[in-house]
Amino acid sequence: MQNRREFIKGSTVFAAMMAAAPTVLRAQGAARVFKVGMIGAGGRVNGAFEDLRKAAKELGHDIELIAVCDFFEDRAKNAAKKNEGKAKAFWGANGYKEVVAIPEIEIIVTATPPAFRPPQIEAAIKAGKHVFAEKPVAVDGPGIRQFLETAKLAKEKKLSLVAGTQRRHQKNYLQAALALQQGKIGKVVGGNVYWNGTVPWVKKRGDGQSNAAYLCNNWVNWTEMSGDHIVEQHVHNIDVANWFLGRFPRSANGFGGRARRVSGNQYDFFSIDFDYGDGVHIHSQCRQIGGTSQNVSERFITSQDFEITPKVKKIGGADLPPEGDVYVAGENTYKLKDGNPYQIEHENMLRGILGEIPIMNEGENVALSTASAIIGRISCYTGQIVRMSDILEKTDSPYYNLVCKPTWQDFEAAATANGDVAMPEYGDDQAPLPGQPWGK
Repeated sequence: MQNRREFIKGSTVFAAMMAAAPTVLRAQGAARVFKVGMIGAGGRVNGAFEDLRKAAKELGHDIELIAVCDFFEDRAKNAAKKNEGKAKAFWGANGYKEVVAIPEIEIIVTATPPAFRPPQIEAAIKAGKHVFAEKPVAVDGPGIRQFLETAKLAKEKKLSLVAGTQRRHQKNYLQAALALQQGKIGKVVGGNVYWNGTVPWVKKRGDGQSNAAYLCNNWVNWTEMSGDHIVEQHVHNIDVANWFLGRFPRSANGFGGRARRVSGNQYDFFSIDFDYGDGVHIHSQCRQIGGTSQNVSERFITSQDFEITPKVKKIGGADLPPEGDVYVAGENTYKLKDGNPYQIEHENMLRGILGEIPIMNEGENVALSTASAIIGRISCYTGQIVRMSDILEKTDSPYYNLVCKPTWQDFEAAATANGDVAMPEYGDDQAPLPGQPWGK
């Protein structure tokens, strides 16, 4: 299976039309108030909501929060206050079903623990909502396949499905991508991607706290909830490699380990060789250990011996494509624009909804980049070479139906029955060991 993309050169005429469109809308007084629902009420989804608000105002429009849900009641109610108490609040593992069922909601913004994203985004698309979905979009193979089907459905229903891969909306990345697309610097033949940082947070288990509540509150430290930090964080950099190469890796062969973490069951570090075929390999390195050097970046070498990094201002002495140029990949259109990429990704989503550009669907891209990170994690956990086909196509592969337990179904069933979920196979301060079975 290959990720096929059709690259189309953008025209300066189209770019001029796009730049003029907001002015025309304002002149005609055609301002809209987009009705929004939030699935999740943590920091990232609240940040995305504010980015959406700024994006709407930039285009001469506004948004209104209609409903919000979260696993925790207090968080849902606090987030609902964004609309002066007028927004509805729902909570629990099934609360998202209440939100997507509200007819007046047009756009869903979601950033729940990654394990919950496949069913929640599927429900939103089936309900006819445009969706902004934070990355990653799953934690295992079954979740990826579910999300890919949702991405297809969104395309059929002409609904926006924009991912939180903001680098694809960032000017300097788009400049490099357009230079590659135009054939000015050759093609990528190798490189390195990094996310070396620290553990974002640790939340200890409270007295009498249920398994479900503990896992949801401390989700960033549990593989079953986040996919491990290679999936939850490093997917950004892996996505850039997939983007610049125009395909995803055939296989992953890596190692990693745990030595310093004080919570959850994830690894401290990963080092992976991603094989993209045709002799192209990308080295992936990510780490969450305090007191160590920080590095979140990408570096690629092209067939014409040019080096691409996020900070590059020229490639081979040549100026990069200027602001205002347009990069088109498949059906998605991106304007090279200075500014906050977290806001610009929402502007692009709204432009598609408004009909200024084609409806944006980044579902397949983010799903396959998430899948790339997942096969990297499985390779490190097991010590085996893991192929993309193992989780996408080969039903007889031991990894095809390998799921992270407890699953989202377990959380929803427990909530319905007033019960609890079982703790993961590996508990606090434990982790899978290469050469031994994992995830059974």
